[in-house]
Amino acid sequence: MKSSIVAIAAVMTTAIGVAGLTDGGFLRQDNKKLGSLTGESQGASAVSGIAGEGGRGAPQFTEVAQADRPSEEAKSPGKPQPVVDESALRYFAAKGDTARLQAEISRLRSLYPDWVPPADPLAVPRNTDVALETMWRLYSEGRYAEVRKAIAERQAKETAWQPPSDLLERLNVAEARARLVNASELKQYETVISAAASTPSLLTCSEVDVLWHVANAFAQTKRPERARDAYLYVLKNCENAPERLATVQKAAAVLPYATLQDLLAYERTSPEGVPEFESIRDDLARRFVAEGDEDKTLAVDPKYVQRVEKLAETGGTASDALLLGWYQLRRDNMSAAEQWFQRAHDKEDSASAAQGLALTLIARKAPAEAEAVLYRWRDSSPDALATYFAATANLLAIDPPLALDAAVLARIAAETTKAREPATAQQFGWYARALNQPATAAQWFATALRWKPDDEPSAYGLALSRDQLGDKDGVVEIQRLWSGRSERIARLGEVKEQLDEVNRVRAPIVEAQRAQPQATTRTTVVTEVVEQPVSQRPRVTGSAQKAVRTGAGCRTTINPAGMAPQAALARGWCLMDLNRPLEAAEAFEVALQASASQVREDAAYGQSLAYLRAGLTNKAAVSATKSTQNRGRADELQTAILADRAIAAFNAKRYREAILFLDQLGQISTRRQDLMVLRGYAYMNLKYHAEARRIFEALAATGNRDAMQGLAAVEASQEIWPNKN
Repeated sequence: MKSSIVAIAAVMTTAIGVAGLTDGGFLRQDNKKLGSLTGESQGASAVSGIAGEGGRGAPQFTEVAQADRPSEEAKSPGKPQPVVDESALRYFAAKGDTARLQAEISRLRSLYPDWVPPADPLAVPRNTDVALETMWRLYSEGRYAEVRKAIAERQAKETAWQPPSDLLERLNVAEARARLVNASELKQYETVISAAASTPSLLTCSEVDVLWHVANAFAQTKRPERARDAYLYVLKNCENAPERLATVQKAAAVLPYATLQDLLAYERTSPEGVPEFESIRDDLARRFVAEGDEDKTLAVDPKYVQRVEKLAETGGTASDALLLGWYQLRRDNMSAAEQWFQRAHDKEDSASAAQGLALTLIARKAPAEAEAVLYRWRDSSPDALATYFAATANLLAIDPPLALDAAVLARIAAETTKAREPATAQQFGWYARALNQPATAAQWFATALRWKPDDEPSAYGLALSRDQLGDKDGVVEIQRLWSGRSERIARLGEVKEQLDEVNRVRAPIVEAQRAQPQATTRTTVVTEVVEQPVSQRPRVTGSAQKAVRTGAGCRTTINPAGMAPQAALARGWCLMDLNRPLEAAEAFEVALQASASQVREDAAYGQSLAYLRAGLTNKAAVSATKSTQNRGRADELQTAILADRAIAAFNAKRYREAILFLDQLGQISTRRQDLMVLRGYAYMNLKYHAEARRIFEALAATGNRDAMQGLAAVEASQEIWPNKN
């Protein structure tokens, strides 16, 4: 009885081989293996629809076969028909297996172009060979080993019997398919490609799953162009809509953004005007933006970014906002990144949202907020911990120092000790010095040096602190250990850090401060300036993101002499992020040899900043002249250099020279209050009390505590020295 079931329309799929993989080809036609191309141009497949037309009755098996039959006019009169084993057709028709029936018709047409499919596969005479019928049944059930066994047993009993070539060929193909799929699951990708090359009849639209495995194998073996070709074959030649959609999904998982755009160009539009990949367009947009998160150079089409933005605004999930936050952060769009991270954090306080938000807050110079946001998630990943310490170091480096809550200081100290983090330990030292706690500062600097023995700023801070504590032997020991490695440590003893006459007039003030219970009260500006000039205090500058992402790439000490200029420039900035200015200066020196003017300009700028951070002002001035700088950078460097020279002159008791430098600085930069206080003390030490009083009174009116103390010092000084005015 004829079965009435849903059948696919006739598909005449030409097998495409992968022979010749060594010459870079994929899906190359091999006519010697595959026979003629059923009347089609080489390299193409005759593919028709696989879904029954809507509203039409399900086609009969006879319709499947008849659709593949040539017209009577196309037949060659008197031409003998080839002898074809049609037993498989009847078996699959009887089982109602339309997919296998169609695949068998396509296969036989590939092998025998002149063969005419029977009008009714069920009318094919039943195989009277019961044993052979059993073999076909075992084959249809996928029990290939049992088929081989049955063939061998029958040949042993009937030496003259030979299995049908059709059965053997189909068995070989089925076993090759099984080997290929198994190798793919075991991630033996070269075996997958080899199996496909040896069995080209598998590479057809009726075996899309095999094409997917082969494409994935190419992708996993770093041959994305070959993988693209395999996926494109499906989109160019195959009609099954779900398979086409799945092809794009699978390709998106393994192919890069640019390559995947080639596949999307083959998207079709339904009669209703709906693009066939519209159902996965949101997921594709998310995937593309995520790729942009990892690669800041990737130019993602704005339409995908806008689609994810719409999803984030209307969908209400934190994940979309996170994607956009990281995407904008990688492109240094900090304001937009902060908005998206804040949105994600408000919806769901996660480690990723907290870390991203902390990075943007650090960039906005809000390290206190960054520390508070990330503290809970500090141990979620190494990157999160690095970001947390970038926040703490920046927080402690603020000048003038913030009066931090004791609980916050305690937890930062605990985390610093637990992680043995030298950068934050060093900043604790500078923080303690700014609050006139030299003993605490010395402890932190010594701790930082235990964790990072080559940390020159910590060694310098320790030398300053020991000198303030009167530990001359300790200072000498540090100078011995750093002999030849740090010019400023070696020169520490050349200038006294305290001015005797100023100390004498300030003594009552200092004693009054010590008597107060607030341990965080700052000492006068003279002590701060002399002990640690502004230009000598290391800071955590630049993008915190660089400190986290690029800092890890330059932690190892190497000689940059053999590096390319561009690489040396990148290493210099990386070392600056790690607060290793002297090493950075060496890297920038190599970058100065570049032929590109922009690289030389950046290198000269970076080397000047490095020497300024190291307290080597004269070298910074020389570096600034090694390449032409734009107006903004030139003013920035000149301002820093003049400020450092003014401070150095004051420290060396060359008060007139300090005032001269401050006058020059006033011509190119707005006046900083700390330097105005310095000018007041310079006038006071020159016995120009009226000028000093005028400066201190103006600053004291703004609430500047250092100026108030300076004003008191002027009053005390006038009682000792007559006014020269």
